[in-house]
Amino acid sequence: MPEGNIGDRPTQRDRAPGGALPTHREWRPLHPTVAKWLRMSRAQLDDVYRRSTADNPPHGDTTGTTIVSGTPLTKALAAFARLCAWQGKVFDLFAGPDKGFVLNKGTPFSWTFIVAKVYKGPRWLDGAETIVIDYSSTSFVARKVRDEIREVEPGVYLGLVWLGKQRSIDFALVRN
Repeated sequence: MPEGNIGDRPTQRDRAPGGALPTHREWRPLHPTVAKWLRMSRAQLDDVYRRSTADNPPHGDTTGTTIVSGTPLTKALAAFARLCAWQGKVFDLFAGPDKGFVLNKGTPFSWTFIVAKVYKGPRWLDGAETIVIDYSSTSFVARKVRDEIREVEPGVYLGLVWLGKQRSIDFALVRN
C-alpha cells in the first residue's frame, strides 16, 4: 500500500489487487525539519518563528504535527495527537492568495471540522505580519482560539496556538 496520511481519501491507485480499498493508511514519516522542531525548546521555536516569513498560506491539504515543547514526551504526544486527535488542516483560499477558510482534520478518521478564517495580520508574539487562522466568528467551540503560522521553508509552516491571549502549544504543517 502506498504511504499516505491517516484519513487521506483512497484513490484508484491505492486499491489492493482485486480492487479492494485499504482498511487503513500507513504512517507518513515526519518531515526532517518537523522532527528537528520536536527536539527544540519553546524559546528556540520562537526564534525560528521570528526569522520566518508571512508569505502565502498553504493551499489544499496539509499534514499537521502537534508540538508540546519542554517535555521528554514530545514525540510520543505528537504521535498520539496525530493518530487520535488532529492530523492537519485543509486550506481553501477562494478569496485570494491570502484570504479564505481552513478546516481542521481530526479524529482517527480525519474528519474535517472546526472552520476558521484565514488572513494576514499582526502576530501576537511580536506584532510583525503573520498568517492568522481565526476561529472567533466561525466556531462556538474554538472561538477563543487563534493560530498563527509562518512559512519556514517551502511547504513547511510553524504555527503558534493562542487560547485567549495565552500561548498554548505549537504545531507544524507540511503541504501535501
